Amino acid sequence: MSGPDSTTPNRRGGLSTRLLVRMIREEWRLQAELFGDRFALFPVVIAVFAGLGVWLLTVAGTSLDAVAAGLHGLVFFFGLQTGTIGLVGRDALRDVLGDVTLLVFSARTLPVTWRRLLGVFVVKDLLYYSGLFLVPMAVGYAAVALSAGEPAARVALLWLTTTGAFALGVGTSLTLTGVGTRSRAAVLALVLAVAAGVLTGRLDAVALSPYGFYLDPSLRSAATGFGPALALAVTGPLAFQPVESGGARSAPQRYERIRSAIRDDDGVATRTLLEVARSSGSVWKVLFSMGVLFGVTVLLVREVARATTLAPSYGIAVGTLLGLGAFTTYSWVTQFDSAEEYLRLPLSLSAAFAGKRTAFLVLSVPAGLVYLVGSLVWLPPVQVAVGAVVFPLVAVYVFGVTAYVTGFAPNELLFDTPLFVAFGAALAAVAVPLVVAALAYTEAPALAVGVSVGVSTVAAAVGVVLSRRAGPRWGRKLR
Repeated sequence: MSGPDSTTPNRRGGLSTRLLVRMIREEWRLQAELFGDRFALFPVVIAVFAGLGVWLLTVAGTSLDAVAAGLHGLVFFFGLQTGTIGLVGRDALRDVLGDVTLLVFSARTLPVTWRRLLGVFVVKDLLYYSGLFLVPMAVGYAAVALSAGEPAARVALLWLTTTGAFALGVGTSLTLTGVGTRSRAAVLALVLAVAAGVLTGRLDAVALSPYGFYLDPSLRSAATGFGPALALAVTGPLAFQPVESGGARSAPQRYERIRSAIRDDDGVATRTLLEVARSSGSVWKVLFSMGVLFGVTVLLVREVARATTLAPSYGIAVGTLLGLGAFTTYSWVTQFDSAEEYLRLPLSLSAAFAGKRTAFLVLSVPAGLVYLVGSLVWLPPVQVAVGAVVFPLVAVYVFGVTAYVTGFAPNELLFDTPLFVAFGAALAAVAVPLVVAALAYTEAPALAVGVSVGVSTVAAAVGVVLSRRAGPRWGRKLR
């Protein structure tokens, strides 16, 4: 009896290899279709940005150990985002490219099981993005670390463990997605259980990550550090169950209630909120994304405090990174849009961007504040208050910059090198002084708070101006 994937072991191995090669080729062609061959320069930009960032942090007094901790956390978060792109971004890809079928979605048309496709998809992500992002990042780090006397073996170890952190992020998101296809309540229970374990100290998140192996290389730390990443990479495809898309839904009363509550005259914000609510993960993905970023930031600050004599400000650090992380919310509120669509409506692009800004703030700000308020359990109210001020102001800046630079296509930042450079420079202009202020909190708390509030206030004002100019700018570009 033959069926999907009913091949001999040797042929199965050959099939997986062929699928892997074709998925890598497909990824390259997809990005070439979206961005042109200019995205091939992206690794060079990553190396330059990484080296410059590491150098600036060391000049500001941050140790290389603290920088390494930060890189592991950021790579883990990037892995989380990457692991969900291929699974929940299908509708967005169709909007950009038309009716396409990626190999990871081809279980119905090819004699291959879903589990095999997802397993190969994970391996493809690890290989492809390791070469495109992690190797250049390690090169940029090495340029500074080696000149500072860091052993070459230690730099190589950083590349290995950041690759493991990326795999842990991909495996985590894929496993949560897989479990979510069976039971959303189970996903919530898993997230709450892990969060409770970390907060109570019963679960050592550092030891159970590749970063633990980086801190203390040994056979035991290798098993405990890389074991969870391997287990999640296997569990995700096994847990995944294809979900049939539902039919069209209409909720006129819900639309009117939301529109009235947020005073949305044009209806753009209301429509956007409903689109996000009806998409994969609903509005809960915003809360989850903010929660992951919050957790990563707290762990990073703890590691910086442990590895150095500094006592960074949790409030400034959390507020800054939550605000910067709101970029993912911008991607979600624009994933079903195109500027051409609004040009066909009796609505100005300025009004469209204003509606998107309302939806962006309605989704991102409450989600971030939930975690800031929750941090009152162990943080002084003053630090939480500073974070509650910095976070929404930075979020407003991120919206303005993203709208002005990318319009309704923020995902083009991923491999469009000129756009990425412009966007990265704009974010660095705000992120660097805020990170320095968080680190300087130990020596001058009042000054650090004043600088962080001042910088974020100016940034928010710039963001408002940019968001108002985004409509006219994109109107001119599309004529």
